[in-house]
Amino acid sequence: MGATVTTEEKIWDGGNEPMGASYGKMMMWFFILSDALTFTGFLAAYGFSRYKFMDSWPIADEVFNHFPFLHGQDLPMLYVALMTFILIFSSVTMVLAVDAGHHMKKSKVAFYMFLTIIGGLIFVGSQAWEWKNFIKGEYGAIETKGGSIIQFVDQEGKRVKVSDFALTLPKDRVQHERKNGIWFSKDESSLPTYSVAEVVEGFKANPNILVRTQEFYKESNDKNGVHPSLNKVRHKTILTREESLAKLNDAVHVVEGANLVRNEYGNKQFANFFFFITGFHGFHVFSGVVINFIIFLNVILGTYEKRRSYEMVEKVGLYWHFVDLVWVFVFTFFYLV
Repeated sequence: MGATVTTEEKIWDGGNEPMGASYGKMMMWFFILSDALTFTGFLAAYGFSRYKFMDSWPIADEVFNHFPFLHGQDLPMLYVALMTFILIFSSVTMVLAVDAGHHMKKSKVAFYMFLTIIGGLIFVGSQAWEWKNFIKGEYGAIETKGGSIIQFVDQEGKRVKVSDFALTLPKDRVQHERKNGIWFSKDESSLPTYSVAEVVEGFKANPNILVRTQEFYKESNDKNGVHPSLNKVRHKTILTREESLAKLNDAVHVVEGANLVRNEYGNKQFANFFFFITGFHGFHVFSGVVINFIIFLNVILGTYEKRRSYEMVEKVGLYWHFVDLVWVFVFTFFYLV
């Protein structure tokens, strides 16, 4: 009986680092791929919701128009653009840190890692400041029985704050709770500064104020053979004085700022997605700052100098570049489109 000889065929010759990528780098790429699919799903859901409620979606230029220490000035997108620049610049410093690691220059790695951490902290702090303004609101609005948001403007179409015209009526106000009302009504998360009656009476006493709905009207022209649907200028609908008074008959809530129930800017889905997606990205940035700080400490202690490899800096750099790239898409979806 002859012996059976089996020849082991070499199928993969990658060794410990197939295609020149270590296990750590491969795992980081797998994480980045899965996280990219997660953000893709969130942004796709945002896109579908925006398309469904296109005619009542808030105008980003009117929502994100604040700048620190310049209160009252209309500076649309300026601060968000600054935040974006800082985050992208931190990606540049991370590239320089990785390059310094390739050349085994410990001091430069530490310096550029420090700048990256500072950039990340500024971005997270800026996002928290933006959230504060978004939650607090500025002008106030009214929610009608159908759940629509109506805002107030002057004869020239400029926004008017509810606090500028609302009256103070001599009446005790009690925070609405479901147990004190009809069974299907919603609890008030907090008592607004003014009641519906105070806003309505103040509106009646100021004939120069009009109501602006959250719906758009479209102006189209078909000059030069351009189809009207491809040549649209969108504006929020401003009602006449008579229509405004009639609209206020349906008022049920005074809305100040934004939360997960309602928001003064328009469709409540906008606030829900804003909190969720920007919050999820902000968590990624904060996590990146913490990881970068740990790596920075190891660089200072000479851990990677002893290993004769700064690959850990390169791996965390991949994550940081991914976070920056995701923000480009979030910025585009929420602020530019």
